[in-house]
Amino acid sequence: MGSIVILTNFILSFATEAMGCWKQEKTNTWAFPTLILCLYGFFYMMKPSEPFLTPYLMGPDKNLSTDEVTNQILPVWTYSYLALLFPVFLLTDYLRYKPVLLLQGISLILTWLLLLFAHGVLAMQLVEFFYGMVTATEVAYYAYIYSVVSTQHYQRVTSYCRSATLVAATVAAVLGQLLVSLAHVSYFYLNAFTLASVSLAFLCAFFLPVPQRSMFFHKRDAPEPLPGPGKGLPAGAARGPSSCQGERSPDAAARAPSPQPQAGRAGPHAVLSVLLQLARDLRGCYGSRKLLCWSLWWALATAGFNQVVNYVQVLWDLRAPSHSSAVYNGAVEAIATFLSSLTSFLVQYVKINWDYFGELALGIFSAIDASCLFLMHFSTSIWACYAGYLIFKACYMLLLTIATFQIAVNLSMERYALMFGFNNFIALLIQTILTIAVVDSRGLGLDIVTQFLIYGSYFAIIHGIFMIRSICVLVSCKYQRKIERSCTEQLNQAEHESREQIVTSYMTWL
Repeated sequence: MGSIVILTNFILSFATEAMGCWKQEKTNTWAFPTLILCLYGFFYMMKPSEPFLTPYLMGPDKNLSTDEVTNQILPVWTYSYLALLFPVFLLTDYLRYKPVLLLQGISLILTWLLLLFAHGVLAMQLVEFFYGMVTATEVAYYAYIYSVVSTQHYQRVTSYCRSATLVAATVAAVLGQLLVSLAHVSYFYLNAFTLASVSLAFLCAFFLPVPQRSMFFHKRDAPEPLPGPGKGLPAGAARGPSSCQGERSPDAAARAPSPQPQAGRAGPHAVLSVLLQLARDLRGCYGSRKLLCWSLWWALATAGFNQVVNYVQVLWDLRAPSHSSAVYNGAVEAIATFLSSLTSFLVQYVKINWDYFGELALGIFSAIDASCLFLMHFSTSIWACYAGYLIFKACYMLLLTIATFQIAVNLSMERYALMFGFNNFIALLIQTILTIAVVDSRGLGLDIVTQFLIYGSYFAIIHGIFMIRSICVLVSCKYQRKIERSCTEQLNQAEHESREQIVTSYMTWL
């Protein structure tokens, strides 16, 4: 009997030790947190009801009017996103990501519970507030992985996480369209499916290990070496030889990580120190006119893009009312996501000197975006609206990919994350101004068709800014090359004359 007890205790202790080693191993490697984060991102983006939000709100389930949805409900998302973005950014780093991911999961569940069972304008405004919380906490998802893996795995895990979210968004849109068009599933059950998916995402977040460090409040003691040229960056992101260096390139301080508060200094002084360091880093980042130019386009275009995406379903419902027409919102979103992924992927094969032609590309594609929005304004065909949206989104994603690696290649990971967040914050400020002035019932409260005329004009202004800038750069470069050629010719001529004088002097001496 005693030997049985001893054997049982030995087996239990061995099993406990083995389980502990297995848990430690799976949390210490980069594969386990990457897998869990990919699962989280997949279920978080698996929302088949999202392309059909406006028909759902304006249909028999909620029975809201177009003016209520456009001018009273949808603007709340912009306001809540702006109010929550900066505090959530600091809180994410202070709490080391996982608690904020759990908060995002709770906000997702509350959003879809209210969508399913609540009614009235006030309840739907609360839905938009919680969804603003969801989008504000996205920073935790994209920053988490860099705190638990080494620098050598950055490119791989970024690819995995991005792929998981893009695949989920595409599958969700296709699935939603098939369920609506073929199975005639109501929008209510699509939202119930989404609620189940985001609930699974919330459960996945519990299995994520808590990082021991973060970018600002819990800085690692010895920073890992930054990836060298061509390492840790997407293919095609390496800078080619620059011509026309009329602009000051970022200094070495912009590439090197700045000193940050160490772990354990999590008091008010640490917060103040982090804020001061962030201010110094921002001044260093935007000291480069090149980075300032790309960041300006990023902020301006993202503000307009978010407005279009937020209100395009209302325009579609006006052109083809969901109660009397077939709705293809899901198919359009799936194709748009695929085209965006394709254009982003093809960027690596484009061999262009972006220092020279970058502003020209920004101007040309902004003109295409403006044309698409004008088409959506003037055309009464739903198919023209769909086509305009597809081209608009693909062009924006193409330029955003270029802007991303143009900024990232010159900065350390800490400064890139800071610049990414600040650019989006400025974009959100501009978007809020647009919402108050154009959309909100307390402002102009314009109808949805006139809104798209405003958005098209907005992108036309962006086109004008960057075309003027590109003309100035090209003329400056041409003038500089002319001066260099003139100087070279003068030097060659002077050298030739000097050589002739030497020969003449020698012959005279003879």
